[in-house]
Formats: sequence, C-alpha cells, structure tokens
Amino acid sequence: MRMRPVDASGDWIPVLSSSEMVSGAPAVARLAECRLRMLVGDWWENPAWGCPSLELLREGRPTETDGQRISRELESYVRDTPGVLDVREVSWAFEAGRLSWSCTVMTIYGEQSISL
Repeated sequence: MRMRPVDASGDWIPVLSSSEMVSGAPAVARLAECRLRMLVGDWWENPAWGCPSLELLREGRPTETDGQRISRELESYVRDTPGVLDVREVSWAFEAGRLSWSCTVMTIYGEQSISL
C-alpha cells in the first residue's frame, strides 16, 4: 500500500516519483486517519461513506458516557481499514470541549500510532 505524504496540517504534499510515497505501516495508519476524518456525506461519489461516530459530536455536547461509546466506535471503524489487524492502547479524553483520541494500530507491516 502507498499513500501520499502529508504536512503538519494534514494537507497532501506533491510528489515527483513513487519513491516519495509513504508505504508500509505508516501508509496503513494514514489510510485509517483519512477514513476517520471523512464525515458521512463528504465524498460525492459515495455519500454513505464516512465515519458515522463523528456525527454524534454534531448532536450536542458529548458526555463521559458518549465519549466511551464514540471511542469504541472509532476503534471498530479503524479495525475495518484494509491492512489493519488490531487496534491497541486506545486512549481518549475530553479537553475544553474537544475529543482527543489515539491508539496503536497493528498492521500487516508492523505497528503505528494514530491521533485524532
């Protein structure tokens, strides 16, 4: 698997050759991050695709119970990413009205961390 590299803000970086593409565990983690950031309806070609868990954050101010549910759903969604074997070391927190979520993804190439 190969994915385009991104800068610190998550924007794609142009590449001049395929050797500049990200591969292995970082590519699988990048695909999982892309899937997590896509809301349902974001992609015109298939509006049903996207991370349904993030829609819960639009419904109102999440509670601690909502955070646990969202975390479990995000974990399940990442597990459905091609190349992901398992999700471990999941942690989440609400800070100043924002949900932060991270995990270690076990891929077919090795492990990689993800933060959202």
